Amino acid sequence: MASEGLTILVGTTKGAFLIDGGPDRSGWAVRGPFCDGWPINHAIADPETGTIWAGGGGDWSGAGVWRSDDGGESWQVTRLTRGTMDDWAENDPEVAALIGWSPAALPFGTDFAQVWSLGQAGGTLLAGTKPASLLSSRDGGATWSRVEGLTNHPSAESWNPGAAGLVLHTIVSDPAEPRKLWVAISAAGVFASEDGGATWERRNRLANAAACEGHDHPAGPRNGETGHCVHNMMRAPGPGDILYQQNHHGTWRSADGGRSWEDITAGLPSTFGFPIRVHPRDPDTLWTLPLNGDRNGRFPPGAAAAVWRSRDGGRSWHALREGLPQEGCYFTVLRQAMAGDTRDPAGLYFGTNSGSLFASRDEGESWDEIARHLPTILAVEVMER
Repeated sequence: MASEGLTILVGTTKGAFLIDGGPDRSGWAVRGPFCDGWPINHAIADPETGTIWAGGGGDWSGAGVWRSDDGGESWQVTRLTRGTMDDWAENDPEVAALIGWSPAALPFGTDFAQVWSLGQAGGTLLAGTKPASLLSSRDGGATWSRVEGLTNHPSAESWNPGAAGLVLHTIVSDPAEPRKLWVAISAAGVFASEDGGATWERRNRLANAAACEGHDHPAGPRNGETGHCVHNMMRAPGPGDILYQQNHHGTWRSADGGRSWEDITAGLPSTFGFPIRVHPRDPDTLWTLPLNGDRNGRFPPGAAAAVWRSRDGGRSWHALREGLPQEGCYFTVLRQAMAGDTRDPAGLYFGTNSGSLFASRDEGESWDEIARHLPTILAVEVMER
């Protein structure tokens, strides 16, 4: 077990927060908000350098990526697109002075409003946007270029937005082969690249199409493919490119890098949920947090919170409830709001739209609320120190 503590990176609707804990994963203390109160959809850290990046933005500010090289003490932003504030400030010197605005050439104009996801592949930093596109940076986020191979995919004109818009919300890479990439777009499905993003293959095929017939939900599987409204996706550790995804209509496993998908929803209380999490060492252990469905309020079934764990790759599931609210629980856990550490036993963390952060030091067996009354939590990641 590592001798130093952890920092939980929390993206919210009112900035980024850092929650520091000691070596025994206790004594949690909240710092923030950072990033000038921008909506932060995702934050990640480089485990070798400790650099933190936070991506977000919105109609007012435009999109951008913030960076801290000193553990969150100071932050600098690389703005990528224009927002309403640019229009106001250009035409009103008093507004410009009030917000500290100065003219700047922004590389992507008004092409997108938000950065929704961040990832690393070798020495390349990646960012997913809304509307969906993939960006890459080879200088730590100072400059960015569009990954044209995905933008120009033959299927791009058929991509449809989910309820939150057309967003590229998940970026996955193979640590051993950083040229192997996967992204998930709501609602266009899973795309994979074997050549660092130069070319992409759409990967939504069902492993057993006959077993998935009869779904009447618009996001359900049909025509031999999973539903295209992916909510979250994660690669399992080790060789073999095992992937798991939480979909708008089911939980799925792929043993072949997304070339085919198997429905592993049986045993869960709902076909609907947002996050998925895989054990840092065991490819058959994973967790998800089902909600009661998009038409029924999107809160835990029976208003009793539970994280569900599988130890056998999704063939069976078990509810973990100790320490979680079991009455009157109406929170939602969003797609990027569940994370884990690499310690033994593995730690798990999830944040809610009601501003609570829960932590488990024993792989989900028991839970503690380590922060509360934060703004709506959009994303959770872990920086191990």
